[in-house]
Amino acid sequence: MPATLRVLGAVILSLACAAGATALGSKESGFRDTFEVDKADLSASGRSPYIILEPGHRLHFKHGRSTLDITVLDETRMVDGVRTRVVEERETQSGRLVEVSRNYFAIDAKTGAVYYFGESVDVYKNGKVAAHEGAWEAGIGGARFGLMVPAAPKVGDRFYEEFAPGIAMDRAEIAGVDEDVKTPAGTFRHCLHARETSGLEAGTSHKLYAPGVGLVRDDEMLLVGVEP
Repeated sequence: MPATLRVLGAVILSLACAAGATALGSKESGFRDTFEVDKADLSASGRSPYIILEPGHRLHFKHGRSTLDITVLDETRMVDGVRTRVVEERETQSGRLVEVSRNYFAIDAKTGAVYYFGESVDVYKNGKVAAHEGAWEAGIGGARFGLMVPAAPKVGDRFYEEFAPGIAMDRAEIAGVDEDVKTPAGTFRHCLHARETSGLEAGTSHKLYAPGVGLVRDDEMLLVGVEP
């Protein structure tokens, strides 16, 4: 096949894949993948009822021999024209570091909705960085920012948290807005329950957020401490 035709074919295929991803996100699946928000209203600092973007806020989780530490850093990053807050997640198994991610969030100062603009990922093996699987950034390669927590969540709300075709397509459905969660750090009431799936793979996970605290349960990971 002539080189010109090969290039044209690749372009057509790429456009078809992108169109297919959008159709899957907004029509076939019923999950919103675009959000009406003025980027000028987005801030790297603030509090929603369920997510805190204030430097120094830390959440510590544990399940068996696995741990997860989430820290809001005193650091921001410009992503897709928005200054976002960097939130670090560090995961260990049996005392060994397995993954470090730097996640980019922004909050709507008017509504309290929290948006997700991507993440950098370091996957560790034998103490060394071995991969960057799952890394994405809004505005690059067709990726768009997603919604992490709506301004006024209602049971049945469905939306994409990540929209990076072929890389990260996590989505959530609000399964509850008034649930109780028992953890080693205490019992939390009136929690938000997000049931997560992916547009790329099978399986379901569950996240629960407590008002004024943030994430308190991530599947089997339970909150064991919060700072400050």
